[in-house]
Amino acid sequence: MIGPPGSGKTMLAKRLTTIEPDLALEEALEVTKIHSVAGTLAAKDGIIAIRPFRLPHHTISYSALVGGGNPPQPGEISLAHQGVLFLDELPEFRRDCLEALRQPLEDGFIHISRVKKSCVFPASFMLVCAMNPCPCGNFSDSSKTCRCNPGKIANYMDKISGPLLDRIEIHIELPAIRYKELSDPKDSESSAVIKIRVEKARGIQRERLKAEGIFYNARMDSKSTKKYCLLEEQAKQLLKTAMEELCLSARAYDKILKVSRTIGDLGGSEVILPEHVAEAIQLHCLRRAESCVG
Repeated sequence: MIGPPGSGKTMLAKRLTTIEPDLALEEALEVTKIHSVAGTLAAKDGIIAIRPFRLPHHTISYSALVGGGNPPQPGEISLAHQGVLFLDELPEFRRDCLEALRQPLEDGFIHISRVKKSCVFPASFMLVCAMNPCPCGNFSDSSKTCRCNPGKIANYMDKISGPLLDRIEIHIELPAIRYKELSDPKDSESSAVIKIRVEKARGIQRERLKAEGIFYNARMDSKSTKKYCLLEEQAKQLLKTAMEELCLSARAYDKILKVSRTIGDLGGSEVILPEHVAEAIQLHCLRRAESCVG
């Protein structure tokens, strides 16, 4: 999520756990084991029944984020297993910490090697990031003046590598919230209502993917993606055009297919329609212009 200060990025991230499906028993046991090993589980707690939400500060060290020590202990990415890892002020995190996220985002685990011992910790988490559009935060706010020059903005954005951005399926811009929106008495949709839709879509995915031993679309590998992400002919043409015109990578292709499949699941569609692909492409639009050459 990218937007000016006060646009609701942190609030939205914190609400994610209220719409996610409840932990299955096997997931709850995995989470409990990790927190027990890390020493963060009190004796009175028993089995952890809610999805973790971890919000490390941008000054966090490499070992605290990915795990380490002697003997190796789980880091924040493992403590967020089956839950949400929220990185606020993303460009302020150390570059080595951010690059270390690439492997667990692909594989769902992290390998920690030390002189006397090496460990593999689970790290299947939903990565959620938030950042301002520029150092002063006002670049996308039409009501305020941005104090940053183009070079400063480019340097700020360059702190996030292309390969890491490519591993994030959904990129959205949040505008500044105006008084009219804040004072509108109209009731918004509650988390409980949204959660019902999410659980229904997750049930569809669990049933579809049970032969693969996975619970949801994000964990499909390339082979599963080709097998289960069936595109209508017009949807195929739309995705082909997007790949060519936007110079998208093979990884982005897989990400768009998975998001399209999930959008279809939320709508109860058995095949991926052009509107599903169009929405997924739009959600993946925050890419660097310089990544497209020619």
